[in-house]
Amino acid sequence: MATLKRNALRATALILATLHLTACGTILYPERKGQVSGQIDPGVAALNGIGLLFFLVPGVIAFAVDFSNGTIYLPGTASVDGNTDIRVVKTGKHLTPDQLQEIISAEVGQPVDLTQARVHSEKAPDQASIAPRLEQLQTAP
Repeated sequence: MATLKRNALRATALILATLHLTACGTILYPERKGQVSGQIDPGVAALNGIGLLFFLVPGVIAFAVDFSNGTIYLPGTASVDGNTDIRVVKTGKHLTPDQLQEIISAEVGQPVDLTQARVHSEKAPDQASIAPRLEQLQTAP
């Protein structure tokens, strides 16, 4: 009888440890690494919270790892310095003017014609450098 209880306890601990290890957003969504901000993914937060309930230290570590890697954030929800008027769209490739026009049209939800506008595109080295550069452009004479 004592052996049965011990085995049940071991199986429960193993299941909970496995659940906790797979709950980490870094393991579930490695493609999200590098995000700086955005809306928190409730699924990842809930799974990390479950780990926090059962195992305090590993739960805290899971949250810390997910926040530091950026894997706790939903993709495509980042804003620049809390400014919700500016959206960050990562393409990962060099864009032609037509491709840029299509992406902007899809983001704003209406047709955009960049041929009539005075448009200058720049590649940002990282997400944090976007807001200062926009401020610099807006204050330039």
